[in-house]
Amino acid sequence: MSFRPVLQESKAVPTMEGAGVHLHRAFGFGDTELSDPFLLFDDFRNDIPEHYAKGFPWHPHRGIETITYVLEGEVEHGDSLGNRGTLGAGSVQWMTAGSGIMHQEMPRGNAKGQMHGFQLWANLPSSLKMTTPRYQDIAGSDVEEIIDDDGTRVKIVIGNFWGKKGPVDGIAADPLFLDISMPPNTKKSFPVETYARTFAYIFGGSGTFRDASNPMGVKVEKEFAGEELNIRDLSGDRTLVHFDSGNEVVARSGPEGVRFLLVSGQPLKEPVAWHGPIVMNTREELMQAVQDLQTGNFIKEQPAA
Repeated sequence: MSFRPVLQESKAVPTMEGAGVHLHRAFGFGDTELSDPFLLFDDFRNDIPEHYAKGFPWHPHRGIETITYVLEGEVEHGDSLGNRGTLGAGSVQWMTAGSGIMHQEMPRGNAKGQMHGFQLWANLPSSLKMTTPRYQDIAGSDVEEIIDDDGTRVKIVIGNFWGKKGPVDGIAADPLFLDISMPPNTKKSFPVETYARTFAYIFGGSGTFRDASNPMGVKVEKEFAGEELNIRDLSGDRTLVHFDSGNEVVARSGPEGVRFLLVSGQPLKEPVAWHGPIVMNTREELMQAVQDLQTGNFIKEQPAA
C-alpha cells in the first residue's frame, strides 16, 4: 500500500450565490489542475434563515453534472425536465445537465432553522457535453452506511467501498464520494484508486492526514502504535485537503473525533471554458451556449423514449 501525501491544505472561503445564499466555497471558478474532474465544491451551512431562504432561483446548466448532498433541513427543487421534489436530511440529488437544463433549488431549515448541505460539480468529457439531461433523487434511507469495529462510520454516497456500493450511479467521472465519521483518537486508512484525483473536506471535529514518516508529518500527543500526534497540528472545520497519488489515505482523528467527506475521481485532462454554470471545452462552444440562452434555444428537444 502507498500512502497519499498531502499536496495542499486550504480553508473554504465565505461567498454568496443564488439570490443571496451565504455559503463557504472550498474550490471553484479557478484553476482545475488539483481538482479535475471536479470543478466546484460548496458547503452551504447556516442557521440564519434570512441567509439562505431566497435560495437559488431558476438558472441554467450545461456541460456538467451536479451532486447535492443534504445533511440538515430540506431543499425543494424543480427543473425543465418536469421533475419536482424535496431533498430531506441525508438525501442525494444527482443531475446531469448535459446539453442544457434549467432548474431551481430552494433551501428550507429544520425545526431549529438549520440548513446544511454540500454541492459538488463534476465536469463532463467533451464526448458527453451535449448528452441528454438526466436526473435522480436518492432518499437518505437508501444511502449505505458501514460501521467498522473501531466505531468508524462510512456513508457511501457514490462508488464502491469496503464491499458495498452507493446508490448513485452513472456519473461520467466515476467518482467515490464518502461521508466518514471517526471516533476520538483513532487512526484509519481508506483505500482509493491510485491515480484518481482525491480530496478530503473536514466539516466536524479535527484530524490530520499527514503521515508520521513523511518529512511534512506531525508530532503527536496521543500514541498510535508508537507514533505521536500534536493537537496543535490538527486541521479543523471547513478544511480542504488535496492529496498526491497513492492507493490509501491515512487519517487520524483528534480528541473530539472527526467527520469529513472523501472524494475522488478520474481526471479528464481536457480544456475548460467556463462561464458561471456553463462549462464547455472551447470559447466557441461557450459563446454558442450563451447565444442559445439569449435566443430561447438552450433546452434541446430530446428524442422520444
